[in-house]
Amino acid sequence: MYAMRLLAPHTPLQWTELPDPQPGPGQVRVTVGACGVCRTDLHVVDADLPFPGHALTPGHEIVGRIDAIGPNVEGLHMGQRVGIPWLGHTCGCCHYCQTDHENLCDHPLFTGYTRDGGYATKAVADAHFTFPLPDGDDDVAVAPLLCAGLIGWRSLVMAGTDARSIGLYGFGAAAHIIAQVAAWQGRKVYAFTRPGDTKTQEFARSLGCVWAGGSDEAPPEQLDATIIFAPVGALVPAALKAVHKAGRVVCAGIHMSEIPAFSYDLLWEERQIMSVANLTRQDGIDFLERVPRVGIRTTTTPYALKDANKALDDLRHGRFEGAAVLVP
Repeated sequence: MYAMRLLAPHTPLQWTELPDPQPGPGQVRVTVGACGVCRTDLHVVDADLPFPGHALTPGHEIVGRIDAIGPNVEGLHMGQRVGIPWLGHTCGCCHYCQTDHENLCDHPLFTGYTRDGGYATKAVADAHFTFPLPDGDDDVAVAPLLCAGLIGWRSLVMAGTDARSIGLYGFGAAAHIIAQVAAWQGRKVYAFTRPGDTKTQEFARSLGCVWAGGSDEAPPEQLDATIIFAPVGALVPAALKAVHKAGRVVCAGIHMSEIPAFSYDLLWEERQIMSVANLTRQDGIDFLERVPRVGIRTTTTPYALKDANKALDDLRHGRFEGAAVLVP
């Protein structure tokens, strides 16, 4: 097999030939059809997240077909099309796993970070954290759903079912998916982009947003909730200003720059700031069940697997709309 490997933080990924991995008990191996490029991958490569101390293969928005099955696997079969997300394993016995909060497990493994991911021709995954996918849709179109879609869904749920107007800060892979879900639910969606990015604002409106403007602008009305997808701490006070009393600000990223000091009056009147961490398997089931009903269409830019470094750099500088996807 071949993979794009991170050998040390702050270095380009290296094209590497490796022995085919063998699935162990409770695991499956897939031939990768496509793997999305997520902002979390940037945080891994740029060492915004602590480097795990060993070479690794990034990538956690994996779509592929099972080509090997280890012992003690039930419910999956050879040739089946599946998706592999960020949360790759949980201990099952800590307080959080025992109280339906497996996304906060004390001893997790993360695909493409603490275990090898999908910037490769093959990948091994825990069968319990592998989602069956229907045949039909193009692998490239489906790949962003495995993280951008899933974390967007969890963030939308945390924003609250009573939030009828929602602002999305950072209109990239996650926002362009979840804006469609929120609009389908009958909510009013407001998109906040980099100041002056009229192209992305037009893109947001084409996906059902009722308003789109720069993150330095105030929306035309105060909102019920906002979700911050951009890893920019300065957006937290801006998002607090955008919500009305009892409004909620959901921070969806795994990493964010420092949040600047702000006056208490922005938080007062029972406004809330919340963070989203990882996902649960139930999140995946709930979201993927809704995908065909919503009719989600992803906007993607495909790259050859060998061009992973270019895809990451293009993501870093916002050179495409929607999501980048690697194709082996």
